[in-house]
Amino acid sequence: MASRLSENALYGLVLAGGRSRRMGQDKARLLRGDQSQLAYVVQLLEELVDRVFVSARADQQEETERRQFEQIIDRYQDVGPVAGILSALEEFPDVDWLILACDLPNIDAQTVSHLVQHRSPEKPFTAYISSRDGLPEPLCAVYTSNCAGIVRRFVADNIVCPRKILIRSDTLLLEQTNPHALDNVNTPDDLRDSRLEAAS
Repeated sequence: MASRLSENALYGLVLAGGRSRRMGQDKARLLRGDQSQLAYVVQLLEELVDRVFVSARADQQEETERRQFEQIIDRYQDVGPVAGILSALEEFPDVDWLILACDLPNIDAQTVSHLVQHRSPEKPFTAYISSRDGLPEPLCAVYTSNCAGIVRRFVADNIVCPRKILIRSDTLLLEQTNPHALDNVNTPDDLRDSRLEAAS
């Protein structure tokens, strides 16, 4: 387990509460060899943080894949990924959170470990700069325990895009160690070009 930069525990949250409308099937259940993508991401985080949770909607908590793991159920609706992020910040307000989307087929231990090792104990957010557009990557990032109020204020102002929240906040930005690690899969075309496969 990586050394801590602050006294707070570091928990991991895998964002798996999306509806996968563009994909047409549950992205958490996409296969990576003999395991689901969700299981792979949870296993990756378990080596780097103190505890791992899966973010899910209330109607997903009994789904076969998700129910294998500890869950934090969304307390908010129709606000996208920030629903899971803010729910986690409120569920355990005294810990820092490593937030990771489940739909990153190229995510690797080095990318996540580098983020953990270089996170800022002073700034509310630490994230990678996208190798595609130079903007923060909010779904592979560290959200510290003192950022809940910041996120809440943005949501109250109807700013629910995590990227916009990080752009407008005091965020430590890191260069990606693997330029393709944070590419995601959203459509069947993306899936065909990735290492993942549809679940049977």
